[in-house]
Amino acid sequence: MPTASSILAVGSIALDAVKTPKESVIDVLGGSASFFTLAASHFAPVRLIAVVGDDLPAQYLRLLEQRPIDLAGLQRRPGKTFRWSAEYSGTYLETRQTLRTDLNVFADFHPHLPESVRASRFVFLGNINPGLQHEVLDQVTQAEFIACDTISLWIETESPSLERLYRRVHCVMLSYEEALQFTGQPSLIGAVRQIRDLGPRALIIKRGEYGSLLFTSEGVFAAPARLLEHSQVKDPTGAGDAFAGGFMGALARGGRTDEQALRAAMLYGNVLGALAVTDFSVHGMTDVTLADLETGAEELRAMVSLDGVWRR
Repeated sequence: MPTASSILAVGSIALDAVKTPKESVIDVLGGSASFFTLAASHFAPVRLIAVVGDDLPAQYLRLLEQRPIDLAGLQRRPGKTFRWSAEYSGTYLETRQTLRTDLNVFADFHPHLPESVRASRFVFLGNINPGLQHEVLDQVTQAEFIACDTISLWIETESPSLERLYRRVHCVMLSYEEALQFTGQPSLIGAVRQIRDLGPRALIIKRGEYGSLLFTSEGVFAAPARLLEHSQVKDPTGAGDAFAGGFMGALARGGRTDEQALRAAMLYGNVLGALAVTDFSVHGMTDVTLADLETGAEELRAMVSLDGVWRR
């Protein structure tokens, strides 16, 4: 297998406070960049672009340093790290209420890419302000596969900027609800058609416990979710970012972005997304091995094979 390509990733690093009906945690590692990089780094090196304050616990920096994650693009500034708090409810913690968002040092963040990372082949734009995502694209020079994520807030407030972004990237990731919100379409198929008409060669619809869907010019691929017991779901925060990390990591490891590679990467994304929800913060992903991830992907491959056996 060829040497894995590095992934350039931009996003947020946060200190989260999360409350569920059974447990609660305060000041745990969160943010889109944290979940993405720790998921993707199981497969490939990651070049992280983010900002933190001087209050980020040293243990969280050590966690990143212990993985194949290049921190040359991590800005460290005086002040407080971005903070976010939320409360979850529902059988599978599917209902979330954001309680507080304090941008802190992230409020003035502008991504500066060191010269050493600008030629990255694989680029992931986490769910930050689309203006910042554009700033990253203005600095990359040799990107072969760019994927982006977003959230409902940016669809509501920055829709024109998102539309311009989708014309510049190769892969767009959205939840089912976000796709309908962005397009104003009443059905998923209408939303998919409208987004793909903007130009991205791949569109991924994340559907949580129902898996994920990949739409390309070659067709539709439905990647099943890893089945979890109710008691296994502890914290849904970051599941979508972990999915993106698994997806991009698998692509970068193989160095290919053809249809077969995209479909296989979807399975790894679903495995990491499922692991992320089994514990608070990033802990569900940190103690697993690559062999564990391969086993999980094989289980999902069997689920989409007519005879229960994945044929390579």
